[in-house]
Amino acid sequence: MAQYDCLVIGAGFAGAVTAGELARRGGKKVLVLERRDHVGGNAYDCLDEAGILIHKYGPHIFHTNDKRVFDYLSQYTPWRDYQHEVVANVPEGDGRLQYPVPFNLCSLETAFGPGEGKRLGDKLIAAYGAEKKVTILELRQNPDPEISALADFVYEHVFVYYTMKQWGQKPEDIDPNTTARVPVFLSRDCRYFQDAYQGMPLNGYTPIFENILDHPNITVELGVDAARRLTLGDTLLLDGAPFEGPVIYTGALDELFSCRFGRLPYRTLDFGFETLEQDFYQTHGTVNYTMDEPYTRITEFKRLTGQVKPGVTTIMKEFSKAYTAAEGEIPYYAIINAENNALYGKYAALAAEYPGLHLLGRLAEYKYYNMDAIVGRALDLADQLLGA
Repeated sequence: MAQYDCLVIGAGFAGAVTAGELARRGGKKVLVLERRDHVGGNAYDCLDEAGILIHKYGPHIFHTNDKRVFDYLSQYTPWRDYQHEVVANVPEGDGRLQYPVPFNLCSLETAFGPGEGKRLGDKLIAAYGAEKKVTILELRQNPDPEISALADFVYEHVFVYYTMKQWGQKPEDIDPNTTARVPVFLSRDCRYFQDAYQGMPLNGYTPIFENILDHPNITVELGVDAARRLTLGDTLLLDGAPFEGPVIYTGALDELFSCRFGRLPYRTLDFGFETLEQDFYQTHGTVNYTMDEPYTRITEFKRLTGQVKPGVTTIMKEFSKAYTAAEGEIPYYAIINAENNALYGKYAALAAEYPGLHLLGRLAEYKYYNMDAIVGRALDLADQLLGA
């Protein structure tokens, strides 16, 4: 280990970006240890047996307002212009309707008809202004009974059952602060994101990681459970020998300390992949099922990637459930509440005893981050370590 200046645990965005910057800007020799048999973390994509480029661990759509992040990633990939749109597929009489999500002026006209929908939309714009995002809480507090009733409609048709499936909660157990933040967008902009920079990597996500990590100062070892090679005693040991350089840890923090205080709770996901002999299955890349069906959403990858492959398509149904650490389960979403934050705090206090240990990413920090935020945090950490 004397040949390495830095150790990075995990080859997702957090680990790869930090390693790449330390190697390129700092001239550091970096060892990257990755538990899986591939780089890319949950953003990993690959061809399935039908030749469709799939996101193995769930759909990833890039968007950001951070120019530094966009410019950084643009060094490693060309982009396909892609503006993500999501619809909620809900039962209506003997058929189904699709509302743009977030619920907006177009959704109003779909739900209530062109005339009545426009009248309600005009009333909302008069009350709040055009192009504004107004939360359910704000709408419910409006003295106009039509506006408060509209808040209840959005809550029932778009939010509550979907959230119950996603988080395994009853309506009465859903955090009111979460409900309060659900927006109605007073706009005809049906994009899911309004960020300045949006798109999909033209050749897929995995090549981004391969390009970032392709440097003579970087060594990547796959299929390595770093928690078994790190020993956190009086000092930090790697393979039984002291390691004095910075260690960037992006894995689950409770596992680093053998879950001595108990496991941190997460939600995990099961994915049901189906290959169909048709050009396309659905109208959008992501369709949410907000009032029925056991799955939360269906992703059709050709809609996201722009891949041209006639006569075949692959879809993925997404099921949410409690994480139990069973074989094959992946911790996806931290369950943020006071009790769990306190438990995480115990592990963070242990980590703080090692000055060279840096926690970075969703699992290490027990927080939800979008991809762009993680890239930004990795760049900032590299700045810090390099004294930039």
